[in-house]
Amino acid sequence: MVPSDLIERSFELAAARCEDLTPLVYRRLFRNHPEAEAMFRSEGSDLVKGSMLALTIEAMLDFAGERTGHFRLIECEVSSHDAYGTPRELFAAFFGVIAQTLREILAADWSPEIDAAWRDLLDEIERVVARSEA
Repeated sequence: MVPSDLIERSFELAAARCEDLTPLVYRRLFRNHPEAEAMFRSEGSDLVKGSMLALTIEAMLDFAGERTGHFRLIECEVSSHDAYGTPRELFAAFFGVIAQTLREILAADWSPEIDAAWRDLLDEIERVVARSEA
């Protein structure tokens, strides 16, 4: 299986086991990065979180796969989040939080191949975030 298929497969397996990743991802984000919680307003925050996660997943899948255009959202959002005052490290960490959440959900089905595909994807995303600083 090619890496992009492994990334997609991990999301498919998680979707079969979990109706909504949003609360799990943000619970982990706020636990690992408490400073992030203050960046979300209290009213309407759940809709923002769900939308942000959906766009991130779409961008990640495109970035891992065909790169038809949605992956550019990552570069664009680096700038947007700079304007919000989001540290680059926190922005990049969000992608890792998603991977950690999927790993927890998949448990024994998180294979060494899936792990390697995710490590490669996260490394590449980190390079994009760092390159956007230039």
